[in-house]
Amino acid sequence: MITAGCDIGSLTAKAVIMKDGKIIATNVILASAHPEKSAMDVMKRTVEKAGIKMEDISYCVGTGYGRKHIPFMNSEESEIACHARGAVWQMPSARTVVDIGGQDAKAIRMDEKGNVERYVYNDKCASGTGRFLEIIADSLDIKLEDMGAISGKAKEKLTLSNQCVVFAETEIISLVNEGKEIADIVQALHQAVANRAASLARGILVEPDAVMTGGVAKNSGMFIALERALGVKLYKVEDPQINGALGAALFAADKVNGGSRT
Repeated sequence: MITAGCDIGSLTAKAVIMKDGKIIATNVILASAHPEKSAMDVMKRTVEKAGIKMEDISYCVGTGYGRKHIPFMNSEESEIACHARGAVWQMPSARTVVDIGGQDAKAIRMDEKGNVERYVYNDKCASGTGRFLEIIADSLDIKLEDMGAISGKAKEKLTLSNQCVVFAETEIISLVNEGKEIADIVQALHQAVANRAASLARGILVEPDAVMTGGVAKNSGMFIALERALGVKLYKVEDPQINGALGAALFAADKVNGGSRT
């Protein structure tokens, strides 16, 4: 039995293909302005990687920002449900998920089966999202993927007082003009985003074990900052960026199994 999950986010598109309860192929690409194209592109690459054909997939579940525009999906599930399910599959002891996406942040508490018990969600402000990091990386003329390593070289503890993206960007430019080190500024940025996400997560009463998912979890500086802000041990799942697509693929397997969970 082959199932698939497709997660179309605002910045990236992800796909996971599973066979008999095991992952056989995954892929992550930058999302285009057209969700349909992003879905087709990422699934085509993932199918080729798996060495199968689209018609070999028994069931596909779509999720994410652009899930209603995935032409080949059989049904859809919310990002909340998919991230909870994927996190527990990757780490069975997980009970809390903090996911920082491109344009939103969410915190989820779930049971041992990955069923959502409580969640909070914020897509109204960019200051606690990956988009905030992207904007500031551009302002500092550094690569987004280098921010974790750069923040690891920080020596001076700086604090960003503004939560709004526009004002924070102005504040960061002022720090640069004052001669502050880029590493110190990036570390302060990570902590500001982490504090915002942690404040959101406290609304559901964070329970161990807590994990961070989403592409931002690959940023080591953000991971450390979030762990500090939460005040609890934070764990990494094997692949945080595909977690939503994985959850979708697991829901697809449920459909094929008549509701029985894999």
